[in-house]
Amino acid sequence: MERVRLSVAIITFNEETNIKDCLDSVNLLADEIIVLDSFSSDRTEELSRSFSKVKFYQRKFDGHINQKNEALLLCTGDWVLCIDADERVSDTLSESIINFLSNPGSFVGAKFPRLSKHMNRWIKHSGWYPNARFRLVKRGFAKWGGENPHDTILLDGEGMLISGDLLHYSYKDISHQVDTLNKFSSITAFTRFKKEKKSSWLRFLFKPWVKFFEVYLLKRGFMDGVPGFVIAVSLSYYAFLREAKLIEMQFLEDKRQSNLPKYYE
Repeated sequence: MERVRLSVAIITFNEETNIKDCLDSVNLLADEIIVLDSFSSDRTEELSRSFSKVKFYQRKFDGHINQKNEALLLCTGDWVLCIDADERVSDTLSESIINFLSNPGSFVGAKFPRLSKHMNRWIKHSGWYPNARFRLVKRGFAKWGGENPHDTILLDGEGMLISGDLLHYSYKDISHQVDTLNKFSSITAFTRFKKEKKSSWLRFLFKPWVKFFEVYLLKRGFMDGVPGFVIAVSLSYYAFLREAKLIEMQFLEDKRQSNLPKYYE
């Protein structure tokens, strides 16, 4: 059989603290690494170009889904592994990918668990794990879809689950987590508003409590200790912000949150 070529696709913006470790984790596995950057002002480009397999491109960011689809189009391999700069491919996952690509059969994709680290602890519950998603896809048989900023890969065919964890170094600290929740809730609320989706006082009042109950009790967040409680509260807060902003936009003339990036029109 002819050897299968593997591309790795990564989008970046000011990822100098992450990009080297990310690239190290896939450098032996990949035949080419596509880094699509949004005009970083730090050392992201310099560090990326220090890897001989990296093909570095720049493009104005216009949303997670569009940017990741553009990165897919730049890949030339038979298969594409899509990861973020704050993720690492574990040794076990790397072996599973090699084994899968040696005989993928009729499958056009593979998904695997993502293990996140938060507050210096690997999170094994709280809905964060195993949280398997398709990230390894046959080129031409997948695209990014979903709802910004919560993108997901859509397969044109069948996929399977393989073993090994994708390691995710999620937030620098709680302040970073709060900033992200505030930004992402604005994007989600605006995206839903543009689709003419509406919130209600019932959702506004009860959705945050339901989310906390789901994460902390049903998804056993209590087993993750203090980080599990923080995750449950933060996701409840995210639900509150999303619904509150959606209600606010239903009454505002401007219909934009002040922290909403300009590329969302």
